[in-house]
Amino acid sequence: MVTKLKGYEFDPGFGPQVLAFQGTVNYLYMDINRFKNLSQRKFKFSQYYKKILNVFNNNVGFYIGCLMWASYLKTLDEGEILSNYCYGKEYNEEENISDTQYMLNFADLFPKDMKYFMGQDYKFDEKITKLIQVYEEFLVLNKGFVNTKTNKDLVIPDKIKDGNAQDYKEIIDRIIKEKDLSKFIDYVDEII
Repeated sequence: MVTKLKGYEFDPGFGPQVLAFQGTVNYLYMDINRFKNLSQRKFKFSQYYKKILNVFNNNVGFYIGCLMWASYLKTLDEGEILSNYCYGKEYNEEENISDTQYMLNFADLFPKDMKYFMGQDYKFDEKITKLIQVYEEFLVLNKGFVNTKTNKDLVIPDKIKDGNAQDYKEIIDRIIKEKDLSKFIDYVDEII
């Protein structure tokens, strides 16, 4: 006899593809700053800035994917959220938004580093910083998912466009197979 679980996975497959942004960036900047000579630090920054941006874009893609996944889940019949490792834990808002706050701070400071180390003007698309803010709102509204037992418990921010939420599953599956979460950035206009 086979028993089928009635529910939806908390993570459709993003987890293995997400790097800890804050830890990665801190490590790379520590390596840059270990040099006292400015020309050596500039050289190290020139080696790392693309990697830093790739990790940033990967995390932004993760945020978009999570918003799409939650929007998609809300369209389905009520079912339990499976493997929600947050459920039942104590909520700590400061800890809950620490990564998004770090990302927003990074988006503000990184253009200054590009100017200082590379002599280049750089600016993040305003849609990206807005997306991070919306994702942070999503985390706060859902209180870090500590009370999210079913898909109907999910709270979607008003700023999310969910008219195409049924189509999100196909996009999510494709991008997870491609193993490049930054490709979700192509869909930022569809979600906010």
